[in-house]
Amino acid sequence: MAVMTTTGEGTQQAGSAGPAGRSPVVLAVAASACISASAMFVKLSGVNAGTAAFLRCVLALVALVPVALAERRRLGPRPARAQLFDLTAGALLGVDFVFWAQSIHDVGSSIATVLLNIQIAVFPLLALVVTRTRPGARYWRTLPVLLLGVALASGAIGHPEPGSSPVSGVLYGAAAGVAFAGYLFLTRLGGGGAHTVHPVCVSTLAAGVTSGVLGALWTGVDPAPGWGPLGWLAVMSLFGQVLALVLLGPALARLAPVTSAALLLLQPVLALALGVVFLGERPTVTQFAGCVLVVLAVWHTSRADH
Repeated sequence: MAVMTTTGEGTQQAGSAGPAGRSPVVLAVAASACISASAMFVKLSGVNAGTAAFLRCVLALVALVPVALAERRRLGPRPARAQLFDLTAGALLGVDFVFWAQSIHDVGSSIATVLLNIQIAVFPLLALVVTRTRPGARYWRTLPVLLLGVALASGAIGHPEPGSSPVSGVLYGAAAGVAFAGYLFLTRLGGGGAHTVHPVCVSTLAAGVTSGVLGALWTGVDPAPGWGPLGWLAVMSLFGQVLALVLLGPALARLAPVTSAALLLLQPVLALALGVVFLGERPTVTQFAGCVLVVLAVWHTSRADH
């Protein structure tokens, strides 16, 4: 039988099987590692933003639906209120997918992943407004540094990478980060139960509908871009979406908001390394400086929970 233990960062189940019984810190770190490669796979696919966002959801559902149905048979239906959170979070996730994919085209995979971390600033603000969870004095002191780092990393301030579009890139990246913060926040509110795959499946379905509509209206959606692009998107969907979100849901439900955001810091660090090594991206000195500022700001903010 699981033993319930309450810590300063949430309620944990000791002895449970599956992701819900693992350390939330380990789950969040593993999810971040999976997500960090997503931008690289999107760029390798070569498809437009709407196509990338929509097809990643469709491909993810192929893997998620059978497992979610088996989980439902084993555990019973998920509460209606929790499913409402899943659907709303998924709608925001679809918006995030489209804008983030466009940001990858504009500023590169590594910098786009750094820009996505604007969620680190938004997530604690949502918690403050809705649940009255105060982020702490460190957060307010480091917020201007974080925003300056995002501006430098994108190239909106300083020298951008040649061939990039820093202004549109930072706008789309920031919009994606705000939508992702909303997804994370609602996932945390609706999480904490025994179901781990079912909520991800419902959110992915909602994300597919949202990204399909937004993508069709904006960039267009190509349902058959070829086997090469489909292969890259399939790999990205399996690791950067299915596995990452299955791990992330139980972690967010049991971690403080600022701690959750800080652990997701691995995403831009690993994405930057992958972009440089495998895609030949060459961020400028000022962009690297911005990335360092983002890392330091989030690290300093996360110390408030210890």
